[in-house]
Amino acid sequence: MTKSQEFSITVRSEDPKKKEKPENGEKDKAEGSSKLLKDGKSKEGGGKEDEGEELSEEDQQLKGELEMLVERLKNSLNDLLRHKESNTELYRPALETLRTLIRTSTSSMTSVPKPLKFLRPHYPDLQALYETWPISEDKSLFGDILSVLAMTYSDTQPRGTLKYRLLSASLRPADSPLADPGTWGHEYVRHLAAELGDEYAIREQEEQEGREGDAPVPKLPGTTEDLRSLARQCAVFFLGHNAEPDAVDLLEEMEIIKDIVPLVDENTYSRVCQMVNLLPPPDDVSFLQTAHTIYVQHQKFPEALALAIRLGNPDLIREDFNAPGNPLMKRQLAFLLARAQIPLEWLHPPSEDADGDADVDFQDEIPEDLLECLSNSRLSTHFREFGKELGVADAKSLEDVYKSHLENTRPGATSNVDSARGNLAGTFVNAFVNAGFGNDKLMVEADEGNSWIYKNKDHGMMSAAASLGLSLLWDTDVGLSHVDKYTYSAEEHIKAGALFATGILNSGVRTEADAALALLGEFTENKSVPLKTSAIMGLGLAYAGSHREDLLPFLLPHVADDAVSMEIASLAALALGFVFVGSENGEVTGTILQTLMEKAEREDKALDEKWARYMVLGLGLLYLGLQDASDATIETLKVIEHPISKTAQIIVEACAFAGSGNVLKVQAMLHHCDEHIIVSDDKDKDKDKKKDEKEKEKEKEKEQPKEKRDDTFQAFAVLAVALIAMGEDIGAEMSLRQFNHLMHYGEPIIRKCVPLAIGLVSTSNPQLPILDTLSKYSHDNDLAVALNAIFAMGLVGAGTNNARLAQMLRQLAGYYYKEPDCLFMVRIAQGLVHMGKGTIGLNPFFCDRSIMSRSAVAGLLATITAFTDAKGFVLDKYHWMLYFLVTAMYPRFLITLDEELNSFPVTVRVGQAVDVVGQAGKPRTISGFQTHKTPVRVGTTERSELATEEFIPFAHVLEGFVILQKNPGWEKEDKMDV
Repeated sequence: MTKSQEFSITVRSEDPKKKEKPENGEKDKAEGSSKLLKDGKSKEGGGKEDEGEELSEEDQQLKGELEMLVERLKNSLNDLLRHKESNTELYRPALETLRTLIRTSTSSMTSVPKPLKFLRPHYPDLQALYETWPISEDKSLFGDILSVLAMTYSDTQPRGTLKYRLLSASLRPADSPLADPGTWGHEYVRHLAAELGDEYAIREQEEQEGREGDAPVPKLPGTTEDLRSLARQCAVFFLGHNAEPDAVDLLEEMEIIKDIVPLVDENTYSRVCQMVNLLPPPDDVSFLQTAHTIYVQHQKFPEALALAIRLGNPDLIREDFNAPGNPLMKRQLAFLLARAQIPLEWLHPPSEDADGDADVDFQDEIPEDLLECLSNSRLSTHFREFGKELGVADAKSLEDVYKSHLENTRPGATSNVDSARGNLAGTFVNAFVNAGFGNDKLMVEADEGNSWIYKNKDHGMMSAAASLGLSLLWDTDVGLSHVDKYTYSAEEHIKAGALFATGILNSGVRTEADAALALLGEFTENKSVPLKTSAIMGLGLAYAGSHREDLLPFLLPHVADDAVSMEIASLAALALGFVFVGSENGEVTGTILQTLMEKAEREDKALDEKWARYMVLGLGLLYLGLQDASDATIETLKVIEHPISKTAQIIVEACAFAGSGNVLKVQAMLHHCDEHIIVSDDKDKDKDKKKDEKEKEKEKEKEQPKEKRDDTFQAFAVLAVALIAMGEDIGAEMSLRQFNHLMHYGEPIIRKCVPLAIGLVSTSNPQLPILDTLSKYSHDNDLAVALNAIFAMGLVGAGTNNARLAQMLRQLAGYYYKEPDCLFMVRIAQGLVHMGKGTIGLNPFFCDRSIMSRSAVAGLLATITAFTDAKGFVLDKYHWMLYFLVTAMYPRFLITLDEELNSFPVTVRVGQAVDVVGQAGKPRTISGFQTHKTPVRVGTTERSELATEEFIPFAHVLEGFVILQKNPGWEKEDKMDV
């Protein structure tokens, strides 16, 4: 044993030199290696006596045994070199014993396994020894052991574990039990996975740069395919040991996420597919497709269809819809498609000649019951029954909403609001609060001559007549007969309102009669501007998201027509944006771009008008949610030499990445916000400048609109941050912090839009911090900020009946009793908060907040755009733009149906949704639940589950319409009656 002692002493004397470097940066190193260094250091200081004290007898024995095995390996090599013959009998058992000792050692979370600790000093010698061995199966085993030991040297020799793993793999036969890295334990596989990711990234970088790596990056053996096959082995181990996130991350890094499909089984697939919301772009799309394949493979059709809708892929949607044989499952899928407002044409079997006759044949092919589900035709009936169940079927009067007796106005103080303004606010409040119930006292139930319409003036009459459409929302049969009588009115505005009402009540519902197109089509060519705009926007709302080509001839000519005003051209573009939302329709895109270019070339003043923003919004909506598909359009917009070009680029890019949470795009939008456009050295100069502008408007005609136009893009950049971030909770929370900064340091145009952005991020989701922030902004010195903050409060609380918010708004009504504009807005916000008497929400996300409804986002964006210039739109004569919200309005209910699609009450639990992604076992998905009988209201952040297993739901998320089937294996528990 003299040699072994000599050996150990020499190693100790050399060790400190090697350890000096790591010791300085000890804190940065991995915990295991730094612990080893400390151990080594203490041993050197204390000499042999301390060492004896430190190590227990058991450890001392293990250390001696390991050193003897290392010595044996070295001796056997000397024998080999001397006799030129392999002495396998000696070193094969030595390797096997080493392997067993390492594998059977146990360690706690914070300490390094003992064998690795004792073998660490010998690692350099073993490395040298490995190089001299001849190629054999034993060398492969030796490589494996070195690969495990390399974990202790990961700071000084990066990717050593992977290097020896690959060397060992190249020498071993395929059927060897060593082939599985999982035999070395979980920590080893995780270490290997980390090194695989690093190595793959380094190789990718080298390929891109087209040069060899620098000297510190040594080349590892094996091809990229070897790395990937090793990654697959690691993924199999992870999936078998409840580490699904690690498996997904590894395969995503190696760019082979599709290979996870054959690796998952019925126990792991659902946990793997939970990750779909957590991957950053561009990996998210590839993983969505992979998760979709997994769901189809396991016949989970609702889940698969939900992902197909998120991908916006017509082929996948058609395949998923036609895949199940069970007619009840097909109906459930039809309800999901109807909620997402998927165009019926997407369900066509693809045909060579896409002519109109094929559409008719196809509609006949779909069974009547499925067509009913797909067209939402029973939504109105179910919604009214739901209202009766909740006890809110009776109409609410304006005073029920305002509760003005609770407002703290001073006695004797007369408000400054003219009655027409007050009545106009009453129109909207009445419409929003009684939406969908069809029984309000002011319009539907009023006598012919006593209708609320006649209490308004001019354009107020238009909004009043249109409010009829909102009261009778989704009720196409009764609604049309009510509206019809006003279409023959001699008063132009009332007739226009009736046309708009026709469009509104058909929103989100499809009928065979196609009444909206039949009634509104002819009026798109009318000479009268109010009738024309009402017909155009009526068509836009009625067919939002339907992608119907037969509407093009009614709308497209107005966009390109130079004879019409910018108002009509822009509203036609917006209506096309609604109808073809997210379709990247080439014809519409081409026409809008061509019009913008031509107007810019001849320096048409129309582009300086407030309406221009709606034309570019129409263009943006065509790319809603399509991400990179918008690149070509953005490049084309850069060519246009006019300030509208920058606004258009921002709107198109924001729409394309809406709800994606793309961090890079959010940063780009924030960069647009940091430009201070009107900057002068002196405040006095600034004042003079403003005076000059007022006095010499003609001289500065070019400069002034430029200033005005130029900062419009910043308004949309702020909204863009909200639009991109609203998809996921963390992004939305981060954006709120950014809005806080923008509010402090931004220009007036930016400050004005911050409340709107907050409203967009948190629609129908009133959280206390947001309410407090908006309450603060609603008392801002700048009335434009205050006005938008009040509207944002309405958006945030839309349809929630939030008592705290209602109280805040009552206080504001008292505070602004002399400001007619703000008071008007307070009333509108009160109407929004009590929308549908607390049953209708505006949040564009559904299906457990995983799918974004494109037509809903379009409606919200169009309404919010009107508030970027509230004085020019909503507070002027275009208050009817508030009705754009109708595409986002949808009941927040859960209605369970039996197999005949009749309402079927069962017990459900409703509580706050809890994120359980990656949690072990089967954790509860809701917290703080209450038990109710369906139908029941489900809030934006709430989730529901069946209280018993008596019925099996066909839907994967209990929301909207859910079809139930009796569970054949369910036995009722006998409970004693208390």
